[in-house]
Parts: sequence; C-alpha cells; structure tokens
Amino acid sequence: MAETKVIIEFEGIGKVEAILTDNVNPKTYLAIIKALPFESEAETWGEEVYFTTPISTPLENGKRKVEKGDVGYWPPGKALCLFFGRTPASTDDSPVAASPVNLIGKITGGIELLKKVKDGTKIRVRLA
Repeated sequence: MAETKVIIEFEGIGKVEAILTDNVNPKTYLAIIKALPFESEAETWGEEVYFTTPISTPLENGKRKVEKGDVGYWPPGKALCLFFGRTPASTDDSPVAASPVNLIGKITGGIELLKKVKDGTKIRVRLA
C-alpha cells in the first residue's frame, strides 16, 4: 500500500493535512499524486469543501455514505471533496456525497479550519 502526505492550503485561513492512500481506489490516488501541486478555488456543500482538480478519472469503487475526515474524488465535478460533517444529502450527522466518490484518504490535521472556508477561497494542494 502506498501513502502520501499532502498539505491543502486555504488562502487567509490556514492548512489542512491529509494522508492519501491507494488501498481502495489506486487509479484515482495515482492520478491525483501525479497532478501535484495544483491550485483551485473552494466550493461548499453543507459541511463539505470541494474543488476542481486537473485530472479526469472515472468512478472506481464509489461510495456515497462517507465519514467525517474522508477525502474523496467526485468524478462528475473532477473534484476533491473534504468531508467534515452533514451535507444536504445526510439523514444523520454522517456526511453523504451528492453522488458516489472514490475515497482516497483521510484528513489528519486542521479539519476544524474547514468550517471557515467560503466559496471562492483560493486553494493550493501540494506534497507535505
């Protein structure tokens, strides 16, 4: 199993740390790692921050019901998703993606900062 530590920096807010792994969705993991570093702009959907990436990869082993702290790739939006609580699709406190995502990692530090992220916040994703 391969794993890579990444930093996701939010302009004017701070940074979130995550560990990405290839154990569930290896093709998606590899595509994201090869694309680093990249910049984007945040969008929010309930307690989820997502942002477009420079990659386009299909659904591998998709899941809609995810956990707080999960990092997923959403193929329809070519986006990375950072889940930190309820989304509009949730029926309880657990996040639910709009449609299936390829899970590729976990947030390991700074998750509380995601509550401060607004639509349009500039983002930079890089290796730690």
